[in-house]
Amino acid sequence: MDYLEARKDFVEQWGSLGINWGVNRILGQIHGLLLTSCSPMCADEIMSILEISRGSVNTNLRILIDWEIVHKEHITDNRKEFFVAEKDMWIIFVQIIKQRRKKELDPLLETLQNLDNLQPSCDNSTEFSNMIESIDYFSKKVDKALDQIVKEKPNILVSTYLKL
Repeated sequence: MDYLEARKDFVEQWGSLGINWGVNRILGQIHGLLLTSCSPMCADEIMSILEISRGSVNTNLRILIDWEIVHKEHITDNRKEFFVAEKDMWIIFVQIIKQRRKKELDPLLETLQNLDNLQPSCDNSTEFSNMIESIDYFSKKVDKALDQIVKEKPNILVSTYLKL
């Protein structure tokens, strides 16, 4: 398998993984392409390689930039915008955790907090209240663990994990 074929396979797989992570396939493919690129790429190059529209490229690049896993880079004497992916996998991992947390865990914690003052009035409401407390307890533990992961340096976390 040559480089271009291997890269194409990787980009396709990264896009498929994106679906499993809750993002669209094209966003994953653009990230995979930039992640494996040796030099910054402009939107035209991304469009050409992935055979997708300019609008799709621009929309997904904005999301990747908002997530802080892709950055704009200026190239002297060129008016086009160029993009480069963050190459440090730990930084990518932390940024994705932050985004997933904001999108999924924070709204859950807010909902659970709003349900905190529920007064059980029957067997069903007691069972419901107990389940909400259990979910709240677990969600808060996950939130604290994610806080720790985001704050830790990768070598400390890996060495701690290996000790466990």
